[in-house]
Amino acid sequence: MYIAIAGNIGSGKTTLTEMLTERYGAKAYLENIDNPYLGDFYEDMLRWSFNLQTRFLASRIDQTMAMLAEQTTCHIIQDRTIYEDAHIFAGNLHEMGLMSSRDIETYMQIFRLVSNLVQKPDLLIYLKASVPTLVKQIHKRGRDYEMNIDTAYLERLNKKYNHWISELYDGPVYVVEKDTEDFVADPAVFERICAEIERLDVQKRLF
Repeated sequence: MYIAIAGNIGSGKTTLTEMLTERYGAKAYLENIDNPYLGDFYEDMLRWSFNLQTRFLASRIDQTMAMLAEQTTCHIIQDRTIYEDAHIFAGNLHEMGLMSSRDIETYMQIFRLVSNLVQKPDLLIYLKASVPTLVKQIHKRGRDYEMNIDTAYLERLNKKYNHWISELYDGPVYVVEKDTEDFVADPAVFERICAEIERLDVQKRLF
């Protein structure tokens, strides 16, 4: 079974990925943030945004193809999806004027071609969190490069995520309301997530 975890920065994707991996003896695929364009991007975002996002997309494609090749032998848990690269992050750069219309059109053409060849997750778990919750969790984990993250940027990403989930994504989705549902502090929340996974797994085996 292929399960993907989606959500904004600080929503708890990696934590849930690790918890589910341990629960089911699954194989985890974490987000690869190694990108040779990052330094150039921060020096000149408009010039390098297309290169940066295309490299991230290529990395995600490689990961997804390798991941799906192993799907028949074990459960797969993926931290962030190929869809978020396109609909959230590249789209946001374009809306902020940091990626040209020509570049975003080329990027989305590549994305559409590839996404048509890739199987959707059997279940997408969306960790939905307000900006105060995200900021609290970002500060709690204490990564230096995230300490000064702009709350307006997080809010923009939240709007993109909510639009993507409600209007664009057409696969099975289970929403965790992180403001009130803490799967780390409250075991009952984690058990509800597991129950949904197991229900779909049984359904998949039957049909």
